[in-house]
Amino acid sequence: MSEISSAAAAEFLKANLAPWIQDLAITIERIDAAGAVLRVPSSPRLNRNGGTICGQAIMALADTAMIFAIAGCLGEFRPMTTVNQTAAFLRPAANADLVAEAAIIKPGRTIMYGEVKLFADDATRPVSHVTSTYMLL
Repeated sequence: MSEISSAAAAEFLKANLAPWIQDLAITIERIDAAGAVLRVPSSPRLNRNGGTICGQAIMALADTAMIFAIAGCLGEFRPMTTVNQTAAFLRPAANADLVAEAAIIKPGRTIMYGEVKLFADDATRPVSHVTSTYMLL
């Protein structure tokens, strides 16, 4: 299995994901067979009333992180689609980068199941826990 470089992953993001996802200014900190770590810088544009990061931004980052975790697991980018995504929002986050750690729990030939742990300022205090199912096309 080949490895995907962070540069190749960043190019994939730029070439294949929606412009509004690119507007999140996502950086790919790690992509490998164990999963992926992505970061979105703190921005008032992602906040809802009260100054906390909105759930939509959290879910978008989790969904995007799973694409890269699957690619890392497979050693290549393949067409896929989200089948299911469930989130537990555990605490609010504000004034900090949002980090997503995505891992594949059960790889399959056509169905991939994984989880994403999201945190802001403290990795020991998660903001959200997301489970996802994807179908490889």
